[in-house]
Amino acid sequence: MGLFRTRSASVYGIDAHLVDVEVDLYSSGSSRDFITVGMPDAAVRESRERIKSALSNSGFGFPSKAVTINLAPANLRKEGPGFDLPMALGILGAMGTLTANEPSVVVGELSLDGAVRPVRGVLSIAVCARRNGIKRLMVPRQNALEAAVVEGIEVFGVDHISEAVEVLNHPEKFTPSCHVPNLQPRNGSYPNFGDVRGQTTAKRALEVAAAGNHNVLMVGPPGSGKTMLAKRLAGILPPLTFAEAVEATQVHSVCGVMPAGKPLLEERPFRSPHHTVSDAGLIGGGSGTPRPGEVSLAHNGILFLDELPEFSRYVLEQLRQPLEEGSVTLARANASMCFPARVMLVTAMNPCPCGFYGDNTRECRCSGAIIQRYLGKISGPLLDRIDLHIEVPAVPYKDLRSNEATTTSEQMRDRVCKAREIQSKRGFYNSIVPSGELRNLCELDDAGERTLEMAIRKLSLSARAHDRILRVARTIADLSGVENLLGKHVAEAVQYRSLDRSYWN
Repeated sequence: MGLFRTRSASVYGIDAHLVDVEVDLYSSGSSRDFITVGMPDAAVRESRERIKSALSNSGFGFPSKAVTINLAPANLRKEGPGFDLPMALGILGAMGTLTANEPSVVVGELSLDGAVRPVRGVLSIAVCARRNGIKRLMVPRQNALEAAVVEGIEVFGVDHISEAVEVLNHPEKFTPSCHVPNLQPRNGSYPNFGDVRGQTTAKRALEVAAAGNHNVLMVGPPGSGKTMLAKRLAGILPPLTFAEAVEATQVHSVCGVMPAGKPLLEERPFRSPHHTVSDAGLIGGGSGTPRPGEVSLAHNGILFLDELPEFSRYVLEQLRQPLEEGSVTLARANASMCFPARVMLVTAMNPCPCGFYGDNTRECRCSGAIIQRYLGKISGPLLDRIDLHIEVPAVPYKDLRSNEATTTSEQMRDRVCKAREIQSKRGFYNSIVPSGELRNLCELDDAGERTLEMAIRKLSLSARAHDRILRVARTIADLSGVENLLGKHVAEAVQYRSLDRSYWN
């Protein structure tokens, strides 16, 4: 009996860091002493009661000596119940129950009967283990497939602490878990654009947005199909790459919102928070260690904000930095976290509170002051960061009853994927073309120069809007398979910037 070491990991933000679990049994003091040091939070301190019951109810008993457990490094705060299993195994090792101590990382929460319960952030822990050259990882059975996504390590899933002891003593008797992800798009996973009647212009704009990963604002009366179009947009995006899937899964795993039975996100996230969401809920934060918000949960996917003016203006303004930089940095007195937030922002709104401003078939009941106050909730800087502004009018009866075949999601996705292949060779999406590359990639002909100059003057567009028009025009040219930008490409891109001026001015 004496000192024994195991190894675990703790998640900070979406990254994990190794933690050494040192267990010491000693005779001095009361046999009831169980001390945990190394900046444990309340959940870690409470683990002593779970560990005592789990060891006793599993037939291992509990040492009659005092127990001191050190979680190193001591300057990092340890959170969550994932240290239960490594601490319990450390006690068993100090008692002499473990006959082997192979380098491995262990995480898991314990029930009072010794059962091992799932924990958050296992994928990040597996990535950390591989990064540090550790070949073996022991996790709860329900987390095993998630961890097995990471190649180069052996992942053992356990259901009970007694099974964990057997895995450590006789690993050759157990088969590591494995998982082969399927990232190909599944027909029927999303509603189909082929079911949409009318809205040809809006469908074209959304195809352009998907091809270049551009942000979109849709304005139209109630019932015109804005939400319906947004829900179909994810179905025309290219499948996730493995690296993108791992990044997105890490965020969902840390937040504990992974779908049941899904060890890896195989489809692009689609997040649609309610307009009552707080700034911490949308951007991230909270008390204690900051947590990712909706904009990070939508990483590599779509963040859909319906009824945009109903969101708090303060909350919406927090989106400006993530949309520009593709990440969220949250600074606190004791820690600074950076979460990924490369999203495609899709927003929808009515033109006024009653929804019928500018509608030729129904009368608007809103005064000019009310409309301006409603639209004023969306600032100019935020509008500048939205590449495409499109109008979604009410669908005429003739179009609603038409049986004419329309473009399907499969056809749109094929064109989008071809455009994205062109962009992948450049190394970035068109929506984030670096300023230094913009002139080289978006060289205009005479017609394009005249069109852009006229638009800048008449619409009083900002320098940021100028760059975004060029990026959208580049996407339109890629969809057409054309290397050089033409006047018609610029004209279409300008068309997607004119709506905000007609409403907000």
